[in-house]
Amino acid sequence: MRPLALSWEQRKLGEFSKKITTKNADGGLSETFTNSAEQGVISQLDYFDHDITNDANISGYYVVQPDNFVYNPRISVTAPCGPINRNRLNRAGVMSPLYTVFSVDESVDKTYLEHYFKTSRWHDFMFLEGNSGARSDRFSISDATFFEMPIWCPKIPEQRAIAKQLETTDSLITLHQREPPHTMKEGKNANRHQWRITFLRLLLAMD
Repeated sequence: MRPLALSWEQRKLGEFSKKITTKNADGGLSETFTNSAEQGVISQLDYFDHDITNDANISGYYVVQPDNFVYNPRISVTAPCGPINRNRLNRAGVMSPLYTVFSVDESVDKTYLEHYFKTSRWHDFMFLEGNSGARSDRFSISDATFFEMPIWCPKIPEQRAIAKQLETTDSLITLHQREPPHTMKEGKNANRHQWRITFLRLLLAMD
């Protein structure tokens, strides 16, 4: 597997991404999003069962368009330096300025990058360059440093192939998780899919 890794290019996040700073100044958007380590970018109403913001205090929130990426500095067991997720809701919303919102250009496959951020490959950089700050539940890193993050990128066709495989295995795992235990052939199929996705994510995590 090493020769494949050596054929990949290491690029800085800032080379193909741009921070979004557009604010909801005209109040045109009223739905607030949140970025959950477990559920990704979702409506705040779905996450908290109620909206914790109001129209009066979201004019300074960032506008998040479909396919924008969002970094949440809130740390957890599953996201030790905070999660980075993509807005897959197919609609725009707003998010607190505590989040870092960014778009990426066409030189990187968005789905590949989304799955890359589901690995721990980028965590070493974050731990080296940032810290947990004054609050133990939030990670602290400057925007300038954040966009220096190195990202391993194969050629676009490889990115798309990897992304397609990961999307397929994710869907199959979700499907099997929804099935009653007695229909899962003693879990063999689910385990096989889990092994495949683990293998592919290990591939992304190679040095």
